[in-house]
Amino acid sequence: MHGPASPGWLLVALCAATGAYCLLRMRSRVEEQRRTAGGEALMGFGMAAMAVPAAALAPPRWAWVAYAAVFGAAALRALWAARSSAHHLHHLVGAFAMAYMAAVMASGAHAGVPALTGVLLAYFTAYVLWTGTRLMPVAVTGPEPGAWPGSGSGGGVRAAGWGDRLELARACRLSMGIGMLAMLLTL
Repeated sequence: MHGPASPGWLLVALCAATGAYCLLRMRSRVEEQRRTAGGEALMGFGMAAMAVPAAALAPPRWAWVAYAAVFGAAALRALWAARSSAHHLHHLVGAFAMAYMAAVMASGAHAGVPALTGVLLAYFTAYVLWTGTRLMPVAVTGPEPGAWPGSGSGGGVRAAGWGDRLELARACRLSMGIGMLAMLLTL
């Protein structure tokens, strides 16, 4: 993507860390969570690869075409999965945005279609704000004040593993949304 090197490297680090955490989430016992985490890991690592500053590494045209093909296929997969869950519609928009940015870079253009870029910017801005509000702390009610899940005093609830921590999954999605905004702004 176009833009200064320092913010580009920060974006690479954010997206790579997010992708790595999504790989950890793939260890969940719940199949749908594993599948979602796999798609999000692909997005995180793909965003990291696409965000490498051009001053450090200018990928050849065929690399951008490959990115567009991979994320186009991911968009089709998300479209298919959206039949059973509306959550996959967000994955569809994300994969489409990645394919769109890669196609713009493959074409050699220095800007995308302004109206489409604007719609994607509006979507991801709303998504980041919505996801951020869902990370706000809320009053917790439980079987016993001060009891931690899995501590033995909370009714035998098993502690969530790294792959099942909802607040971390939301933070991961928030990070990718912010990264997508940054990438779209430099397009």
